[in-house]
Amino acid sequence: MTFLYIVVGLVLIFDFINGFHDSANSIATVVSTKVLSPFAAVSMAAFFNFIAFLIFTPKVALTIGKGVINPDVINLTVIASALVAAIIWNLITWWLGLPSSSSHTLVGGLVGAAVSSSGWSSVIISGVLKIIAFIVIAPLLGMIMSFFISALVIFLARKHSPSGVDKHFRRLQLLSAAAFSLGHGGNDAQKSMGIIWIALIATGLATKNDPIALWIVLSCQAAIALGTLLGGWRIVKTMGQKITKLKPFEGFCAESAGALTLFGATHFGIPVSTTHTITGAIIGAGARKGVSAVKWGVTKNIFWAWILTIPISAIVGSIMYLFFNWILV
Repeated sequence: MTFLYIVVGLVLIFDFINGFHDSANSIATVVSTKVLSPFAAVSMAAFFNFIAFLIFTPKVALTIGKGVINPDVINLTVIASALVAAIIWNLITWWLGLPSSSSHTLVGGLVGAAVSSSGWSSVIISGVLKIIAFIVIAPLLGMIMSFFISALVIFLARKHSPSGVDKHFRRLQLLSAAAFSLGHGGNDAQKSMGIIWIALIATGLATKNDPIALWIVLSCQAAIALGTLLGGWRIVKTMGQKITKLKPFEGFCAESAGALTLFGATHFGIPVSTTHTITGAIIGAGARKGVSAVKWGVTKNIFWAWILTIPISAIVGSIMYLFFNWILV
């Protein structure tokens, strides 16, 4: 039982770091366009992170709990190993200022630990491949939607003065930032819920047919909201200014496209990266001004972090499983 408490604690630490690491996704555009101060932005993002459970059913949590690793072979050592791997990679990428995916580092850690524990047969390949596919699909959707939303806004606002457009979209960006934060809390907090739920199943305190308890939902939403409130400021600059310079209407377009992508993915129970989604959306808003408006050298480093996240996390998860198994024997 003590080990279960440790695992639950690790989940909430991971969830907190997830919010801390990914707060830049929710606030970078609204801060970089100077619509809100950093503190006001993170406060708003944290609030909408927390209330997301009122909007979204926990389909993503069920995918993480039953769609990545066979629940019948998973144990607390596997879960703990995956969480430690995910926490390590999140902290490394935060320190380097790289907006990597908390979702994919968790999936990678689970796969690596499970393979060390029970072999490749324990991995639900179709579920993992679907998640990997959205490494490409989520940012691509965000990019395409942001590009076309930006083009539509430019067309509709063509007879208005730049100062008038700026004034209106500074207000509208509050709505788009809130919507994106809601999508972030809805998709990302559910991943932690799924891990706690599967830990309870592994210890016999729940079954695969039981609903996810309210205490799990509230604790995970609170942890990610608190992490968002404290903020991962190293990544804000990368997301808000280094990829492309945004105006308020472009920030609105990027956040709206990102929110729509997250809402759709969460509705269908697909755990996607909010980082990948908003990065693609920011690139789409910038690319409307021309290819040269996007700083592709910066995006190249971000893409490498995306590509390496799952394999590196899997390796670390595998090593951590062997280590925990050795010290616990």
